Amino acid sequence: MPVDAYVPTAAAEQPPSPTPTPPPPVPGLVVSHDDLALDHGRRMVKAVQRGIDGAALSHLLVTLPIGLISLGVVTFLSALVNPVLAVVVPVVWLLSGPLVFHRKVESAIARRLFGMRRPTPEEARRLDVVWEQVTRRAGVDQETYELWIQERTELNATAAAGHIVAVTRHAMERLPNSRLGAVLAHELGHHVGGHTWAAMLADWYALPARAAGRGILALLFLLFRTRHWAGVACGGCLSLMIVQFLFVFTFVEGHWWFVLPVAAGPLLIAWLHRRAEFRADAYAVGLGFGQALETVLMAEAQATATPVPKPMPLPPGMPPAYPQPSPGQPPAGQPYPESWKAAGSGRLVARAAHTNTETRLRNVRLVMSQQIQRSAS
Repeated sequence: MPVDAYVPTAAAEQPPSPTPTPPPPVPGLVVSHDDLALDHGRRMVKAVQRGIDGAALSHLLVTLPIGLISLGVVTFLSALVNPVLAVVVPVVWLLSGPLVFHRKVESAIARRLFGMRRPTPEEARRLDVVWEQVTRRAGVDQETYELWIQERTELNATAAAGHIVAVTRHAMERLPNSRLGAVLAHELGHHVGGHTWAAMLADWYALPARAAGRGILALLFLLFRTRHWAGVACGGCLSLMIVQFLFVFTFVEGHWWFVLPVAAGPLLIAWLHRRAEFRADAYAVGLGFGQALETVLMAEAQATATPVPKPMPLPPGMPPAYPQPSPGQPPAGQPYPESWKAAGSGRLVARAAHTNTETRLRNVRLVMSQQIQRSAS
């Protein structure tokens, strides 16, 4: 079976039932949220609270050479300050990675880096109903992960740190419970597969190497930008030294096996991210959210591809408005919803955090068709 079409094993005595798919919500109108069909059992034969699948493990292996470079950078900079620090600081840095899974550290990361917040009591009541259904179907302890709100204008959810699942406020307002459950099930699939913590550790241990590379590029750019013979000469000499070092290290010393993964790392990581998205989608389909997830992806694809007419010119001081009311648009004279952002060329798009929407949509349909074939056989 192809890897991208991976489907979690479903219990034979409980064949997947289609999730109701109400019509897409209209901006500015109240959405009927309570449309989620409640299950009273599990969909997964084996409950996995948190693990590591092939995509997560491959991500760690791909970033291992960059992590070794980061270790060298940390050791070198520490040795410049004090020889004793060259031993202490690298060890402390290596041990600092698991701290990102501490609850208090995760909360600080969620607030400071991702702009998340705790849900209000009203939001928490609704999320508890949907989350209880998602975790029940997966056989996952509901308290293993925390639900947060992200102030972003996307129909999306995010798996952050090691125990946090954040849903955007826009998704809370616009998505009914069935589709909200679909995006939460997708993010739970990231956590169960280990994609989130593996990516966080990989980014943390690659940070010194990437910072050093960006610092060297900034220095070269600054030297060449001076347009003075001394600056250009220094920049040229530094460039030649870097090229010579890479040539000797790669071909003369024969360390091409180390340089090649570093050079191809960004492409491999992008491919692994796409693979992780497919696996998380398949996990949501296995929980019975296939049709709802398909509807969400179709809405994302349509939002990023459908042009919206430009507003007609209005006198100064008046809010922008659509020229004429139409389905999915506010009445004439009312301002654009805050959930839409201008993207140039007269287009208004809801920016999606997950890329390759059309490819994901095709994979979801493939997984659903395979699930139906197994149920029929």
